[in-house]
Amino acid sequence: MAAAERAWGAVAGVARLCRRFCHVTPYTFQKQPLHQYVRRPPFPMRAPLFNTVRFMFIQTQDTPNPNSLKFIPGKPVLETRTMDFPTPAAAFRSPLARQLFRIEGVKSVFFGPDFITVTKENEELDWNLLKPDIYATIMDFFASGLPLVTEETPPGEAGSEEDDEVVAMIKELLDTRIRPTVQEDGGDVIYRGFEDGIVRLKLQGSCTSCPSSIITLKSGIQNMLQFYIPEVEGVEQVMDDESDEKEANSP
Repeated sequence: MAAAERAWGAVAGVARLCRRFCHVTPYTFQKQPLHQYVRRPPFPMRAPLFNTVRFMFIQTQDTPNPNSLKFIPGKPVLETRTMDFPTPAAAFRSPLARQLFRIEGVKSVFFGPDFITVTKENEELDWNLLKPDIYATIMDFFASGLPLVTEETPPGEAGSEEDDEVVAMIKELLDTRIRPTVQEDGGDVIYRGFEDGIVRLKLQGSCTSCPSSIITLKSGIQNMLQFYIPEVEGVEQVMDDESDEKEANSP
């Protein structure tokens, strides 16, 4: 009888060890829905108090203009078009542009398909001082869920003329060959008209005050248009307001 009790005690001891260290039971091997194996808290979890968009990763990219910097939020901005805000008054139709202009030192703002170009007032301003405020403003805007644009952009002056074959070719070259390259540098070029062999274009974003903007117009855009379209004799930059005109004439 004593031997039987000792044997039974040994078996019970092995069983206790298995339960303690292995946690193996026949039920474990039955097929169960996956969620049954996830340990759930004894009380309902509250939603996080922060918005994950607030911690989005924003990349920056230099442009040919030392006073302009391209911010890439990793999210669509305007997707298929661009918008230029050369002055705070022009930013009335965009909440984000208005907020960016409130940062001291910001001169102009430009929205591209997937980027935002910010131009500072002068070279003396340090980008390292401006970047934190610009980062925070962009992240707060995307976290707010507000629309990027509250009013549509008014139609351009050059849109009233009927496109003949030459004008259609100019616009096609601008859209397929020239604008994508200019947008890579944080800017854009807008068609403003064609008269007496001269193509009138408006530079936007980082290209507006870029030291190499004239080279871009003459050596880049003009040469390409003349190569494909013999009717083009030259390219002329258009200033939409007096402030741009004064800036272009200043030494």
